[in-house]
Amino acid sequence: MRSYSEIAQSLTESLKLTQPPVAVCLTNDVPEGVEKWTGHAPAGCRFWQEAGTRVFATSSTDHGLCAIGLYTHNLDMSPEANADLGDALKVFADLTYVREQDVATIPVLSSKPAHVVYGPLEQIPRAPDVVLLFVQAGQTLILSEASQQLEAGLPPAMGRPACAVIPQARNTGRSALSLGCCGARAYLDVLTDDVALYAVPGVSIDAFAERVAALAGANDILAKFHQIRRRDVEAGKSPTVKESLAALQAAG
Repeated sequence: MRSYSEIAQSLTESLKLTQPPVAVCLTNDVPEGVEKWTGHAPAGCRFWQEAGTRVFATSSTDHGLCAIGLYTHNLDMSPEANADLGDALKVFADLTYVREQDVATIPVLSSKPAHVVYGPLEQIPRAPDVVLLFVQAGQTLILSEASQQLEAGLPPAMGRPACAVIPQARNTGRSALSLGCCGARAYLDVLTDDVALYAVPGVSIDAFAERVAALAGANDILAKFHQIRRRDVEAGKSPTVKESLAALQAAG
């Protein structure tokens, strides 16, 4: 297996990512040399943005202002957090945003970690459980093709809450697409309207990066092929595939 630095570089170059791949480690101990989070965070998803530049470890208290994130990540919840969760679910139910029957469909981490370590994939000191990619539609296309080849099926396209994409990928061992949620889009500057989240299980990230590199190259070539065909058809021609391939080869 390649180093995580090499995998991160491959993914970034193949997909032309503008944000670094983020590693998420669900663990019972803090790796030696990893600093602990200090400060205030409005929601657990905010850590994804902070993890673009440094490695740090969080505990349940660091996620304390985000009862939904504590719930999806199966972290210890204080009485105050439990009260917040109940209050939030009541508001969601009143708005029919999350109805009572919807709660059971929200993924919850099957394990119970004491800590969550975040950081750039290229710097992470231990094997990640999940790798998060901030992607646009064209990048998602390539990732979905990799998922289809490696997992014999397409990933689910998930909505609220965005943090549920972590337990979804970790519990199933399969990739997942998250379209985010209004909360995550309020808390993360990098989660703009044209950006979604793609979660890849850490155990398969090397294979994903390898497939993504091959598929990105194939998409580049095929895009040029189709552009040439469009140009010729719009010029009144009726090219065969062989003729378009010859034109592609001539174009270099």
